[in-house]
Amino acid sequence: MTTETLFHHDAYARDTEAKVLSASPDGVVLDRTIFYAQAGGQPGDTGALRWDGGEMAVANTVKGEAGAILHKPTEGAALPPEGATVRLALDWDRRHRLMRMHTSMHLLCSLIPGAGVTGGQVGLEKSRLDFDLPEPPTKEALTEGLRALVAANHAVSTSWVDEAELDANPGLVRTLSVQPPRGAGVVRLVRIGEEDSPVDLQPCGGTHVRATGEIGTITVTKLENKGKQNRRVYLVLED
Repeated sequence: MTTETLFHHDAYARDTEAKVLSASPDGVVLDRTIFYAQAGGQPGDTGALRWDGGEMAVANTVKGEAGAILHKPTEGAALPPEGATVRLALDWDRRHRLMRMHTSMHLLCSLIPGAGVTGGQVGLEKSRLDFDLPEPPTKEALTEGLRALVAANHAVSTSWVDEAELDANPGLVRTLSVQPPRGAGVVRLVRIGEEDSPVDLQPCGGTHVRATGEIGTITVTKLENKGKQNRRVYLVLED
């Protein structure tokens, strides 16, 4: 029961219709969805499923088996009938904030070139990235760099490449702890900036804003030493 991932093609879709393939307290599987499934440090989406005579609040969205995506109901929520058509309503304000934050984390990577990313977490108020790095730049320098990239309003786009092309360019993969999903034959790339001279280009399955100007005011608030060469950088959205 594979779920078509509409969010990979249009991260700005706020509602759509889908067919219920299965429904249980463990989650509702649809034939397609705009809800991002928790992965890669980005939280799963929340919102609601609505059908004739009923509504189910979605507490989280996670990956299931064999390409299925599970829309997790809140405790005690009614479940839609199998085979029914439901209307998906995304908690857009929450999603858009996560998109802004996730895109800012890509910008942070561009300011620390060559350092592998050993971990990370996208949050609504605060996010973090861990770098394999002996000495990071100062938080003031990183904040200045981020704000300049936001002000430049660089375009953000996606494309798909063959796994073989990714293998031929291993430097595109910045994350050491999580590798891009394999097996489908293609990998999704997120590009910030121009095609011939991108600010950042790396594999990512998350959701992002269309241009860096949407991010708003971003600040690096803290740097932590989490090991011999593990430096944790915290980001905060101020609006």
